[in-house]
Formats: sequence, structure tokens, C-alpha cells
Amino acid sequence: MADPKAAAEALVPKFQYEKTLNQDQAGRRTSLYGSIDGQPALLVLERAPFPTSADYLGSVAGSLRALRNLGANDIYHWYMAAEGGSVDGDNGDNGDSNLKINLIYPCTPQHVRKYSRQGVRLVTETAEIYRDRVRPFVQAQRDAGRLNWVFNIIEGRKEVEDVIFRTPYDPQTTNEQGFLLLPDLNWDRQTLEALHLLAVVERRDLWSLRDLRRRHIPWLRQMRQQLVDAAVGVYAAQGLGLEHDQLKLYVHYQPTYYHFHIHIVHVQLEAGATQATGKAVGLESLIEQLEHMGSSSGQDEDMGMDAVTLSYTLGEASELWAAVFGPLKEEEAKKREGATAVSS
Repeated sequence: MADPKAAAEALVPKFQYEKTLNQDQAGRRTSLYGSIDGQPALLVLERAPFPTSADYLGSVAGSLRALRNLGANDIYHWYMAAEGGSVDGDNGDNGDSNLKINLIYPCTPQHVRKYSRQGVRLVTETAEIYRDRVRPFVQAQRDAGRLNWVFNIIEGRKEVEDVIFRTPYDPQTTNEQGFLLLPDLNWDRQTLEALHLLAVVERRDLWSLRDLRRRHIPWLRQMRQQLVDAAVGVYAAQGLGLEHDQLKLYVHYQPTYYHFHIHIVHVQLEAGATQATGKAVGLESLIEQLEHMGSSSGQDEDMGMDAVTLSYTLGEASELWAAVFGPLKEEEAKKREGATAVSS
């Protein structure tokens, strides 16, 4: 009797490729149409998770080939590479790179906490909590010099070759409507449906969406249009067929760093945690919310997002949880215990 497993395994090498039906999960899964022994067949290829063995993880960095640096800024470096030992004739330009690599060196304890597995909480930030607790925390983060890599980009000291669009820049003045557009370090710069760009504003008085006011609405609308036009113009010119309605724009709250920036992604980019409710806020929705603040006469131009209550997810290892919301939870628990003791 024939071994059914062996018979199944013998089918795959017989697959004759005809066309690609789809590529999703940011290029990690591909659906192929073809035939086996003259009969139609569909083959779905999906990259397996990384092995967890210490032997593999301890040797993978040293066994990379075709390592190609995509850019570097301050302590951040990003690359494309292929796994495995060297191959005869491999000069790094054969297009077989299957790893997108980010290196933070030297890293800080804050980076370690951010990238470590941790529990997640949903927190509610009122205007009062933002004013009294969160904003002083943000001020401390900015004062600690953690935005040097952002200022390097704005001032043209780093990643100049990566900028695909920017408004006229004068280093002697701050253009309050100025911004620049460049690829996000998490994009491999090849897979269109995984496209992820970053728009960074020049002005330094906007730390997050909390600093946006009604008076910023015209600027936000103009910037949105310029960003979409620029992205479509650059990548359509490369023959990638990008169109305006294939892009979505959002901001994070809380953001990873406190200098206002906007994410521009392909609509078919897999929506992971960074695009989920409790993290991402659509730019159009943000503008709409600002428009509905204050009176219809438009006399309340200083009304803004610092006056609203926001709920979002937060990692238990994050500095914001440790400094603000963890202590707040403990305070609320003590109040409930006190109220229970009094009532009993």
C-alpha cells in the first residue's frame, strides 16, 4: 500500500507555475495558479514563523548573506538580507532578500521594554489627566533628547536621499506649514501593498494630536492632499500603478515619539496592532472631529484635541504606564477600598 504522506509530498515538486493570483500579508503569503499532471492546481506559499531554538537565534545574524543597508540615522539602522550561507556568484544584487532587518545600536532599556512581550491595558485619558500628568511626562521625554534622530531628518543631516517630497525648506526659519515625506523604516521599499511612508512636520510645537486646534484644519487638509499627490506621483512614475484611493493616512496616540507625524500606508497593508482601534486615528476622522468643535460661526479657533477624552491601549512595560496610568490605577483602587471600609 502506498504511503499517503509520500504521495502528497510528491505533488508539490510537480507544480507548474502559470500566474500569481495574489500576494498579501505584506508579501509574506503568495497564492499561485498552475497545474500538476495537466490538472489545475492552486499553491499557497506562506513564510513560517522564525524558529525559537537558541542555536538558530544565536547564529542567524552571522549567517546572513546579501546584507544591504537601506539607511541609518543616529542609533537606528535598517537593512535587507537573505538567510543562509554564501552562495557562489552571490553579489548581494540577486533580489532574493527575504529578511527586513532593523538594528538599534546602542539600544536603551526603554527600547528593550518596548520590544519585549508584555501585557496590554486599555486606558482612558481625560483632558485633566492629559494636562496634569501626561503632558509633563511628554515634556520630560522631549527634554531628554530623544528626538535628535527626527531633527537630523528635518535639518537635512540624515536620510536626505530617502526624502521623496518636502515643502521649501529654509534652515534659518521654521515653516509652520512645512513637512517632508519619506519611507518608514519598517517598509522593505519593494512591496507596493506593504507601502508605509512617514510625513514629518517641520514645526516643533506640535508634539501629538493633542496639540491640534481648529485653526490647523486648512493646513491639515492641504498637507493631506500634498502627501497623497506626492506618493502617487513618485510610485506611479516607477510603474507601480499606485492611485489616490489606495492610500490611507492616520496618526498614532500615543505616538512612539513626541513630534507630530502622519503615517501613509497602502490600503491593503495588513492591519496589525499599529493600525488597530486604540492606537491609530484616521486623519480624516481627526479633521472632522476638529471641525465639529466649538460654534458653527468658527470663532473658537483655539479649541482642540487637548479638551477631549481619549481611550487607547498601553503596554504594561511602557514608561507611560509606569509613570502615569499604573499609579493612577493604584490610587483608584485605594479610593475604592477606603469607600468600602467606610460603608461597612
